[in-house]
Amino acid sequence: MPTVGRMTAITSTAYSRDLGDELRRLREKFTGLTGHAFAEQLGWDPSKVSNIEKGKARASEIDLVQYLMTCGRDSNHFEAFRERYRYAFDPYVLVVPDNLRTLALAEAQAVKITSFDGLTMPGLAQTPEYARALLTEGGNEAPENIEKYVQLRIDRQTIMRRPNRPKCTFYVHELALRMRVGNAQIMEEQYLRLLFETHCLRIVPMSAGVAVAMRSARRLFSFEKMCPLAYSETDLARVFAHDGKAIASTREFFNWLDALALSEGHSRSMLTDYVGGLREDLHDARPELA
Repeated sequence: MPTVGRMTAITSTAYSRDLGDELRRLREKFTGLTGHAFAEQLGWDPSKVSNIEKGKARASEIDLVQYLMTCGRDSNHFEAFRERYRYAFDPYVLVVPDNLRTLALAEAQAVKITSFDGLTMPGLAQTPEYARALLTEGGNEAPENIEKYVQLRIDRQTIMRRPNRPKCTFYVHELALRMRVGNAQIMEEQYLRLLFETHCLRIVPMSAGVAVAMRSARRLFSFEKMCPLAYSETDLARVFAHDGKAIASTREFFNWLDALALSEGHSRSMLTDYVGGLREDLHDARPELA
């Protein structure tokens, strides 16, 4: 009879679900076994494999050794994975900026996403041209990696086209509308994307003051059967927080924005004015015909 072994049940996190999904992919790629058949080979109960792969339970070090070695991974792979896994269930997790898997998985699992962006358009609503210009002008990415990151950003946006897509509210500071990225055509296309392809757009006007503009980009994810997730990012790291205080603070922040931001109707009216202003600028910039 298969044994369950020692395994600690705990509240899942965005990072534990990401790493669990990574294990599932390893199993499928290197063994071709179903979760049930894999459990039989390990002598585990099938629920143990399922819970580990869904990030719902912490695997012991022995569990990880057995799992990865059964997938044909070597000791170096185990050591590298174990180093990351030790933080999987922490209430706060920092990941490097180029790790997009954890964020993409959170977006894909969410039923509601509330976001704030101060200087740029929301990643889930960026056009490919805007994203490319933003990455190029930012100077933080190697030129050979630009197209890869543009494609990753576009791939993440597929959740917006699902029948059961998450309910999204995008708070965007007016500074992001004023900040020219690329050329006028790129900005016009980006404005139109915001105008017609976002769920709920709330613009925070310049009149709201400098305090809002200085806040970092952040998001609040709500899930059907999992604890909420607060997220913030800088150039140095992405922060995933499941701590109750972080969730409460993030909710207070969005309640504050709700009082400062324009209504959805007024936000779209302002955005329409920006589109019109761009077109006037383009018209004025055309050379006179002799």
